[in-house]
Amino acid sequence: MGRGFLFILLVIALPAAAQIYKYTDADGNTAYSNQPPDGVKAQPVELPPLNSVESQPPGAPAPPVEANGREQPRNAYEVLELTDLPTEEALRANNGTFTVSVLIKPRLQGPHLLRLLLDDQPYGQPSNVPILQLVNVDRGEHSLAVQVIDGKNLVQQSPAVTFTVQRVHKP
Repeated sequence: MGRGFLFILLVIALPAAAQIYKYTDADGNTAYSNQPPDGVKAQPVELPPLNSVESQPPGAPAPPVEANGREQPRNAYEVLELTDLPTEEALRANNGTFTVSVLIKPRLQGPHLLRLLLDDQPYGQPSNVPILQLVNVDRGEHSLAVQVIDGKNLVQQSPAVTFTVQRVHKP
């Protein structure tokens, strides 16, 4: 068993272009070689393609890893965006309270949660509900984005949406 395993390791280590031959030696043992021996019937061995790994450019961020050690795809969600926010006109919210919806495809997975970013700062508690409420937001221009998180790990983030809150000013 040990000798056969050693031969297989040697076969794998040879360049991919080399032909490998299998034959039975004078003692009746199966042997492998990159050259067929003289006077012995040898069969060419077809090897499966070698495994390969795509190289990452230097400084490229590592893909996120789930708690079970499996690598997640770079974009776990095909669509992740905020909806129900006016971009051409001001949002009228006299008390600064309004809701936004999250369009996400496929549906939010397992342990993932949604977290809002208001002016690049986390806002409120993470939730698994795609309708999120903002309370007492100051008037003026703001940016809003949504993140998909897994514990403390960022899975994906939507593009930021800029909008203006209009509130009635009481003297």
